[in-house]
Amino acid sequence: MERTRAEAVLEAVLFTMGDSVEVKSLADVIEEDVKVTKEILKEMEQRYAQEDRGIALVWFDDAVQLCTKSEMYEYLIKIAKAPRKMALTDTVLETLSIIAYKQPITRAEIERIRGVSCDHAINKLLEYDLVTELGRLNAPGRPLLFGTTEQFLRSFGVKSLEELPELNPVQVEEFKQQAEAEVQMQLDI
Repeated sequence: MERTRAEAVLEAVLFTMGDSVEVKSLADVIEEDVKVTKEILKEMEQRYAQEDRGIALVWFDDAVQLCTKSEMYEYLIKIAKAPRKMALTDTVLETLSIIAYKQPITRAEIERIRGVSCDHAINKLLEYDLVTELGRLNAPGRPLLFGTTEQFLRSFGVKSLEELPELNPVQVEEFKQQAEAEVQMQLDI
């Protein structure tokens, strides 16, 4: 396929999908190998970055997505009037942190770390598409395994889990003490 046509096809597919698409799948669509497809996508990414455009090409591991540039958000908000906003309480954020750093992880393991039930927090995270069910642990009862999603990466401005900040051992100890205090408060009630 001619390069200009291949770019047009890639742009149409990415725009229409509205989500990330694996480079391998895009290569199949334009009947090129992955290396050539990545070259075309990188050229598109550079052009979007240089030109006064409202969109950008964003990479997520071996997938790409057309996204709105962050400087355009104020205009989107004007048109959307009431953008959906996630309400992430401390409990939900703590549960999300545990999943992000320990994935894949079961509900029981999360509750063991937190010291309290996490049903509500996990349900909120699933609803917001920040975590997903990754399968089942090969253990008695076959408990569900949870992990983060691409939406998590986008929401927190990271391209991969390797970009998450490292936990400070002092902070980890403080988190444990806070969780223990929370459990004690629950028992006192």
